[in-house]
Amino acid sequence: MNQNFKSRSAGQPALHSLEARWVVPGLPLGKVMEHHSVIVEGQRILDILPTEQARERYPSAQTVLLDEHVLIPGLINLHTHAAMSLMRGLADDLPLMQWLQDHIWPAEKRFISERFVRQGTLLGCAEMLAGGTTCFNDMYFFPQAVAGAAVQAGMRANIGLVVMEFPTSYAHDAEDYLQKGLQARDDWRDSELLSASLAPHAPYTVSDSTFGNILTYAEQLGLNIHTHLHETEAEIEDSIKQYGVRPLQRLEALGLLGPNLVAAHGVHLSEAEIISLAAHGCHIAHCPASNLKLASGIAHVDALLKKGVNVAIGTDGAASNNRQDMFAEMRLAALLAKGASKDAASVPAAEALAMATINAARALGQEADLGSLEYGKYADVVAVNLASIELEPCFNVVSHLVYSAGREHVSHVWVAGELKYQKLQGQAGVYANIEPAELKEISTEWQAQLNQYLA
Repeated sequence: MNQNFKSRSAGQPALHSLEARWVVPGLPLGKVMEHHSVIVEGQRILDILPTEQARERYPSAQTVLLDEHVLIPGLINLHTHAAMSLMRGLADDLPLMQWLQDHIWPAEKRFISERFVRQGTLLGCAEMLAGGTTCFNDMYFFPQAVAGAAVQAGMRANIGLVVMEFPTSYAHDAEDYLQKGLQARDDWRDSELLSASLAPHAPYTVSDSTFGNILTYAEQLGLNIHTHLHETEAEIEDSIKQYGVRPLQRLEALGLLGPNLVAAHGVHLSEAEIISLAAHGCHIAHCPASNLKLASGIAHVDALLKKGVNVAIGTDGAASNNRQDMFAEMRLAALLAKGASKDAASVPAAEALAMATINAARALGQEADLGSLEYGKYADVVAVNLASIELEPCFNVVSHLVYSAGREHVSHVWVAGELKYQKLQGQAGVYANIEPAELKEISTEWQAQLNQYLA
């Protein structure tokens, strides 16, 4: 224990000891600590040590007994549109551009408002929290509404300040998107739960001049850039027709490639493009379920990792995935990589877990605070109950987390040391700041409105 560490909480914060059957800290990859306790002081982790030693060293700590559980870092969803939870199942079984142009964009034009985004994001936050996700990297309209929902839920959010050329109910043109987004960021920039990135929607919806403005703001303000990139073959073909180059080449020429770029999907990448991403230190948000559901393809994750590209996992929005379930995404990411590469050793369980935790924290530039259970980091901790009969027997805890366990086995979720969700065996889950009855009212109201629109 580092005696120089001081909690950021005011006064003398209470000590909590999370006594677990196993602790999987995330770093080093694959490490498992048996009969260990995580000591939390205020918002941060003070110590991780064998439980018997913890009881002796911290006798006054309030104890949470988790003798059938494994503690893991809070999961980080690196790409989603949380408010689109209200569009779950709206237009299934369609390819991306038909899905967008004929269904999603018209529905957004009709319904998107600050209230829709606030309520849809709250519904998404509830789903993510119950599945062990403590932080999400969002991209949607009305970022102030996203911020409000995340703070109510008690989750972390990196909020994308979306930018595109065409008008919506949120903004009139690219400059309007930028200015409204930056103003929203100024309103909550001191929040410990919230951060921001500039979010040009995609190369096919953003001009060269707007990308130039985005790059200038990103450099001046030290912000990440979060965009969709190389999601479909059609996107690449259209870019060649319009600009004479593939989208990645265009972004490279514009100076956007760098360690602050998070590119969602990256399904169709050549070997040279993968090498370029690695050389520039870019990050890929891999969304396996969404890519499959929209028939966009299968990303070359094995090749990306072997070339040194940092790959993390996202769910995409519930409209194109139907779930914001990081356990399902971890399993699918590992299995797809093996099948696509014909290498059973590709993306082993420990690496899949890293893609949902520390790799995502690195992509957000927050690895000093998030992504693993370590001394001094925020106590964003998830307890997974491995006592269920469908999880017996357990030979390898890390493997079990990825291939056997699911979000239904999450029992406790702490964000910055505060319990935000708890599900005791045989009982319904309870949120610290969200009422399930409110979520049901939200869902019922918007489903009725969307049904009328569809009719």
